[in-house]
Amino acid sequence: MAPRGWVLRDRADRLSLRVDGRSVAVCGALLAVLAAVCVATMITGEYAVSPREVFDSLRGQGSAGTDFVVVTLRLPRLLTGLMVGAALAVSGAIFQTMTANPLGSPDIIGFTAGSATGAVVVILVLHGTVYETSLGAVAGGVVTAVAIYLLSFRRGVAGPRLILVGIGAAAMLTALNSYLITRATLGDAITAQTWLLGSLNRRGWDEVRPLAVAVAVLLPAAACYGRRMSMLTMGGDTAKALGVPVERSRLALLAVGAALASCATAAAGPIGFVALAAPQLARHLARSPGAALLPTALLGALLVASSDLAAQRAFAPTQLPVGVATNAVGGIYLVWLLSRQRRGL
Repeated sequence: MAPRGWVLRDRADRLSLRVDGRSVAVCGALLAVLAAVCVATMITGEYAVSPREVFDSLRGQGSAGTDFVVVTLRLPRLLTGLMVGAALAVSGAIFQTMTANPLGSPDIIGFTAGSATGAVVVILVLHGTVYETSLGAVAGGVVTAVAIYLLSFRRGVAGPRLILVGIGAAAMLTALNSYLITRATLGDAITAQTWLLGSLNRRGWDEVRPLAVAVAVLLPAAACYGRRMSMLTMGGDTAKALGVPVERSRLALLAVGAALASCATAAAGPIGFVALAAPQLARHLARSPGAALLPTALLGALLVASSDLAAQRAFAPTQLPVGVATNAVGGIYLVWLLSRQRRGL
């Protein structure tokens, strides 16, 4: 079957880019819905703000009260949610492509659990600050990724072995987190358990800036490996025959995917199911055989932003952690996926 879309080339014919019309339409639709969610997030709440007042505050001409609500409270929370969703979704797309398995997402194969363990150790054992907790989450995710890679390596990394090792590591790390919480004081245990739910509450510019730097570096790195990811879906032997350094590519993708998941978890805690569901839904919408990284990133951002909006407004004035909303959506998605596969049998 001939490839869809059209190809853009420079005048010297040294660079080319294939553009798929359906993917462009899907990205446009996701951007439109995402813009609507962002506007609703900024103007609704306990303190209602008109779109005009939001615009004035964003360009530095709003009143002091509106600036506090828009710039200090709502905007950093929204930006954190967008970047966390995009990072988790792309991380899930990387691991699902590497393992050729829809269950290959960082929250199932242990990377998110490793980040959670790093944060819990800092909270309960070291009694660290919020900033130190974020560093602990990143360190925990990186150490877990290295351990899982080494344990699953046997003349290369096979997808099923990586998933099985990761599931085992996730189970042990989750048990360790539970043990540490049971041995902690009541106050520390509540703090750790609240962090483990995954939340965007009280997120400010201190969380936005380092996450923005990480996303600005890691997402383009993932995009640079997009062509190799597509070739890896055809199998290691085929990719090697096409000139792809398979193990080096897998190691690089593992590093990028683990770093994305760790940074997202460090910023908002472990938010479940986004990395699992967003890549599959994006590929289904775009009808793409590859990773479809741009639609995946937009859909991940939309899932987290809309879930956080629902968690804030549905039970106002009580604000639920966004992880509760994404877990509920993820459960519905898994039921739909299982019923769809059962009909296909």
